[in-house]
This record gives sequence, structure tokens and C-alpha cells, in this order.
Amino acid sequence: MSGAAAHSASSGGGRAIVVGAGLAGLAAALRLSAAGMRVRIFEGAAQAGGRCRSFHDATLDRLIDNGNHLVLTGNRSVQAHLRETGAEDAMIAAPTAILPFVDLRDGRRWRIAMNAGPLPWWVCAPSRRAPGTSALDYAAALSLLTAGRGATVAEAIRGRGPAWELFWEPMTVAALNAPPERASARLLWAVLAETFSRGAAASRPMFAREGLGPALVEPALRVLKARGAEVRFGASVKGLERRGARVTALRLGGESLAVGADEQVVLALPPGKLRIVAPWIDAPEDRSAIVNAHFKLPDPAILSDAPPILGVIGAATHWIFARDGVASITISAAEAYEGVLDAPSDALAPRLWAETRAALGLREGLEPVASRIVKEKRATFDQSPDGVARRPKAATDLENLTLAGDATDTGLPATIEGAIRSGHVAARLAVRAARRAARLNSERPAAAVAAAGAE
Repeated sequence: MSGAAAHSASSGGGRAIVVGAGLAGLAAALRLSAAGMRVRIFEGAAQAGGRCRSFHDATLDRLIDNGNHLVLTGNRSVQAHLRETGAEDAMIAAPTAILPFVDLRDGRRWRIAMNAGPLPWWVCAPSRRAPGTSALDYAAALSLLTAGRGATVAEAIRGRGPAWELFWEPMTVAALNAPPERASARLLWAVLAETFSRGAAASRPMFAREGLGPALVEPALRVLKARGAEVRFGASVKGLERRGARVTALRLGGESLAVGADEQVVLALPPGKLRIVAPWIDAPEDRSAIVNAHFKLPDPAILSDAPPILGVIGAATHWIFARDGVASITISAAEAYEGVLDAPSDALAPRLWAETRAALGLREGLEPVASRIVKEKRATFDQSPDGVARRPKAATDLENLTLAGDATDTGLPATIEGAIRSGHVAARLAVRAARRAARLNSERPAAAVAAAGAE
């Protein structure tokens, strides 16, 4: 069920405050309201979605996503979110689990093409794997599984041949927004375990028809509105007030908002903001950057034969997404590459367009009619072994406070899947705490009456 019907059919009670209306906060609010709780959401920005928002760009005259995100059919929390909001048709799964690549250094093109079923026989077929690699090169995934908690991908996977350059390194940077020398081996294994290791059924790319906002954010807001949830934008929470084992108030600028005795609080914030609101909670740094560039073509038909996603080797560009006459490129771990993050947009755009044109095989001299560079300097948390070790748990030492956000200890990287799953975990804990508190409150009067009778 979704929408008001699910709310009316639910049971429970109590109230909840969710701080942050990114995907983690929205996912938590949906589950809390489905459990019958009255929900209030406070978001410091003017819109919901966090790093997954869509907006109309006047320069491009297109609705674009703030960042490009790869969603796969094995992302079960994303699938659940789409069902809960009645937006199953807002994302389209590719018919096959194929990721095409191009190497701009020599023009080679190939594809990673996974087979149906759990047995990965695709690694035995040269036409389905990166050139110059063997089936044994992909067995290195087992080294990730057995790696210690402090191991990086570079330490776990020893080989430095074609498989490293054409598969393991680009996959690590894409999945963990960090170079292999910094990225956690355990965290990369977590991605593979839920997607590639389960075959094509879990590894098909999914694409939003109109954008990530219309697919994941706006349907959630509609359901929450139907359930009577209150959403306040431009309401930046600056801190919490505590008494004993409870949060008693939120500080919003000069305003202090009391937290009721029956009210749970969910903080769904990135690490930088979490440390401001709840400075006693440790969290990893969030200084890993992503650069996105969007190029509008003079005619959408130019991209009609372009793959919806293309991996790029030997260039600053890592991935190209083609939709609605716009080629959008992503550079992950942008802080690790010289001349990218700090380059002026007007100097960076021509360089990235030249790579995009070559990668897509477009004619010489073709120029975009408009372009936009978006730099996210705090795109994800530090996904090194040290950063992963600092991820806070969803449960806290306060009885009415839980944490959400992809930087919490979900076991997954900083992805849409991780964000939504963190919201589900936080909501489950908050509902359980609310019911436990309600049960204790109901038992106290009965105990008092019994004590009075005994006297």
C-alpha cells in the first residue's frame, strides 16, 4: 500500500520529528507515518532531496539532477521506496546488465555484460569483459571479502594489469568516490555482494524518466502530505537541548522548539551538519568531492544512439549519462585529480566537452549550445577504512534520538541505496522506542493504582 491508505491501515501512535529532508529523512518519515506517527520534518534548504534533488536550470532550459547517481536493480531499498510512494514507473530498468566503456587513449570500446543467474560465467567470455583481462582477474573480488577492516582496495587486490586499470580502479572510484589507495575494501565488497555477485537480475542500471527528484523526492512528499505530515523548509536546526536521557528541544536560530514527551527525533544530516547539531557524536569527514558537467546539444536527436550510461577511461571524465538531449558527465573523487576541482568552470567546460564528444563519437566541431558545471565539495563522507570506522550507529545513548543518513553505519557506501536504507533503520528504531515508551507510560498509572490499593 502507499499514500493515505497505508496510513489509515497502520497502527501505532506517538509523534516524530525528522531533521533533514534528503532521501534518508524522507525514507524515515515515510516509515514513521506508515506506523501511525504524526511527523514533522525540518529542512534547512528551500527544497527537499539533499544531494539527490532535481532543479530547472535556466542556462540549459532543462530539469537536471544535482548529481548523477547510478541505481541498480539490486538496490532493494530503492525499490521499496518506489513502491511505498507509488512511483514504480518513475524509473526504468535497462533490459540487460551491460556497462559500456571507452578508452580515450586508444579508442578501444568494450562492455561489461553480466549473465542471468548467480554463476558469473560472463567472466569466461572475452566479449563480456574488459580487453586483456582473464576470468581469474575478476576472482580478485574474493580478496575484498576476506580483507581486514583496515584494508584498502589497493591493498586487497594486488594485481596491476589491465583488470586493475579497466575494471577495479574505475569501479572503486565510481562506487566509493575515492581512489583505490584510500577506499575501503570491505565497502567495495558490500556493493558487489548486493549487485554484481547476484547476476544480471540485480545489476541492471535504472534510469529516472524525468529526473531523480520526480522519481524519488516529489512522490515521497506527496505521500507525506496525504498522511498529514508537516514539512518546514528554510528551518535550519542549529542544535539540540538534552535533559537526562532525552532530547527536550530543538534550537532553530533564535527559536527553541520543545520536543514532547511522546516525541521521537531522527537526525538525517550529513556529517558536517551532524557535528554542529549534535557535537558529541563522532562522524567521518565529508570532504570527498564530485564534479558534474551538463552539456545541452543543439538537437536532442544527436544523442539518440548514445548509450544511457558510458564509462570513460584515460580522461578526467569518468561516466557520461545521456538523457533529453543533455550529456551529463561525472568526475568522482574530484579532489584527487589535479586541475579539476579548483579549475574555473569556463576553463574546465571545454576540456570536459572535448572528452565527451570523443567518447560519444560525435563529429568534430560540434559544440553544445549551453553548459553547466556543478561542483559538490562535500558530496560524500570519507570512505577510507578510517572514515568507515567512524560511522555512527543509528541508535544513540538518548532514548528518543536516532540517526539516519548514508554516513551512518549501514554497511553500504554513500549511495542512494545507503541513504534510503538508513532512513528505514532509523524509523524502525524510533517506532520501537515510541512503543516501548508508550507501554511504560501506560503501566505506571496501573502500578500506582495497585500500590494505592495495597495501602
